[in-house]
Amino acid sequence: MHPILFQFGPITLHTYGLLAASGFLLGIAWTARLARREGVIDQQVVYDASFWLIISALVSSRLAYVIVEYRHYISNPLGVFKIWEGGLVFYGGVIGAVGALILLARIYKFDVWRFADLAAPGGALGHAVGRLGCFFAGCCYGQPTDVPWAVTFNDIHSIAPIGIPLHPTQLYDALNELVVFSAITILWPRRKFVGQIWWTWVGLYAVGRAIVETFRGDPRGALLDGVLSTSQTAAVVAVALALFFYFKNRKAFTGDDNDGKKRNTKSSA
Repeated sequence: MHPILFQFGPITLHTYGLLAASGFLLGIAWTARLARREGVIDQQVVYDASFWLIISALVSSRLAYVIVEYRHYISNPLGVFKIWEGGLVFYGGVIGAVGALILLARIYKFDVWRFADLAAPGGALGHAVGRLGCFFAGCCYGQPTDVPWAVTFNDIHSIAPIGIPLHPTQLYDALNELVVFSAITILWPRRKFVGQIWWTWVGLYAVGRAIVETFRGDPRGALLDGVLSTSQTAAVVAVALALFFYFKNRKAFTGDDNDGKKRNTKSSA
């Protein structure tokens, strides 16, 4: 692949950085568009909050990666700051962004779950683009394989092993997000309660991510005596939370509670 898009003297443009930034911008633009169409949160609030959400997501996703790969960074501490070379943990970013969102909701006076619903489709779409950056950088690489669609990295700057056919797990994850994006876009006009779109994204992505993890070949961390990777463990928690919130709002589906039905219909976002 091509970790470095081009070099001009001391200036180097990394493909990962470009695509990660493009993913963030696409996610923001999609969220702002949805906010304008639905009229529930001011577009300027979306732009202002998104800036801080991106900062929080970057810091927390990088911190999570450094924690998992701490052995490497003990001997290379300055490498912690080289995020353009790859190394961001999605679940770490989500945790940081959610924490920041709760704080921003208090500052800008908006409903957390309404914003979360608006952000979910753009988040899925932007993450799919960001995964393409992983592919070009060679991070998040797969196990050796002989499947017809295997990819072989030959660039010396690649993070992936050189000259070995590997599962293109970065593309698997990008496809996972595109499928989830399509699902929640179809669900949007049929949603029953505030937060449903967000938790659908969280749950569906987690299931797909747990499957993709079985094909990963890079160091994954391990819990439960190596049974689950760190990300698979996070996926189990994410699915459990998604199911909990669906169960909590089950009356929105039954229609038994007329007051609740009216309340959910009115407050859907």
